[in-house]
Amino acid sequence: MQIHQALIKGRQYLKQQNVASYSLDSQVLLSHITGLDRTGLITRGDQPLTPAQLQQYEKLLERRAGGEPVAYLTGHKEFMGLDFIVSPAVLIPRPDTELMVERAVSLLRQSGARPLPAVDVGTGSGAIAVTLAHLVPGLQVYAIDISPDALAVARQNAARHGVADRVKFCQGNLLEPIPADLQGKVSVITANLPYIPSGDISGLMTDVKDFEPRLALDGGPDGLALYRKLIPRAHRLLHPGGHLLMEIGPGQGAAAKALLPAASWTARLELDLAGRERLVEGEKR
Repeated sequence: MQIHQALIKGRQYLKQQNVASYSLDSQVLLSHITGLDRTGLITRGDQPLTPAQLQQYEKLLERRAGGEPVAYLTGHKEFMGLDFIVSPAVLIPRPDTELMVERAVSLLRQSGARPLPAVDVGTGSGAIAVTLAHLVPGLQVYAIDISPDALAVARQNAARHGVADRVKFCQGNLLEPIPADLQGKVSVITANLPYIPSGDISGLMTDVKDFEPRLALDGGPDGLALYRKLIPRAHRLLHPGGHLLMEIGPGQGAAAKALLPAASWTARLELDLAGRERLVEGEKR
């Protein structure tokens, strides 16, 4: 079977299986198998697939039809222009999180040539921590996750993008692994913690609720349970004027801001490009 024939077959199959992104998904999976980009799939469409390639493609299509995310099928996901290794041990990086990273980079660059360390809580694949280190020369980042399997993936990504010497990975709960001598000396804390209310998880799309780690999704009854625990610890860790950045879901803005006492924090809410509540920022007074 030729490449263009396989692509048509893949699109038709995923469409019949009610996969909304059937056209893009079939293309991405075939690119993964052949090593050809989108242009290559077109210009070399008459090239035959080997029997092994065709068999692999058909298996991936079946798994995608069953709801498995494309990123887990290919083992990769792009985030802010960088290619990240992903596995079912980590949440798949999403464009929603780019707002927080862009804000963190802006704050860190304002700090001068040698910014104070940053901390990324719940680092998962390491997408936030690695991107910060990549974009801010000289920055030291402490990346924390409770999952050793997630940290193994994050370490691969730090090495992949040449920042392994500036990202220190720590296993533990929230900010507990941070050395005591860093108290009051951290510039920015990024936190993309689980924020989906427990009762809402069953209503998520199949590719999220059935395949992504529940540990990275479940934020307790109102989605803010972990942020309640994080905020007082973050205040002690930040230097005066330091910033805590928390990703949230739409509708959680007011409740998340209310977790930042006015006596200790200056709080603000930011919307994403779609106009949805996405980021709560607290500046330590």
